Amino acid sequence: MVQIIAGEKGEGKTKRLIEMANSAGKESNGHVVFIDDDNRHMYDLHYGIRFVDTSSFILGDHKIFLGFISGILSQDRDIEKIFIDGLNHIVEKISMDEFVNFVKMLNKLSIQECVDFIMIISIEKGLLPAEISEYLI
Repeated sequence: MVQIIAGEKGEGKTKRLIEMANSAGKESNGHVVFIDDDNRHMYDLHYGIRFVDTSSFILGDHKIFLGFISGILSQDRDIEKIFIDGLNHIVEKISMDEFVNFVKMLNKLSIQECVDFIMIISIEKGLLPAEISEYLI
């Protein structure tokens, strides 16, 4: 399953994502991963959540980031949920068409690997393509 939290800056998206991750970290039977573009929220997370800071990696486009996620999954078959804070901060450039493609590829990966993905994109919900509406929470 893929879920997307969309909205403009300052709407509390990251706070909501951290609360969701902490809840999953306490209740999950498997592992939980939180991917962020810096380590600012590392200490806000439950101690059992694996935190990944992407700032030292070159993730120029959505395909490279998908490979990055696949690498994380290949190292740990017990991952149940991956939280992604600020996709458009992690991936340097992503157009709406690329975003739709990324979500579709992520959904296939989710089904294949039995992993839930919950992510944030900083954009007004009304500006997202219709293909994304089924993933919005």
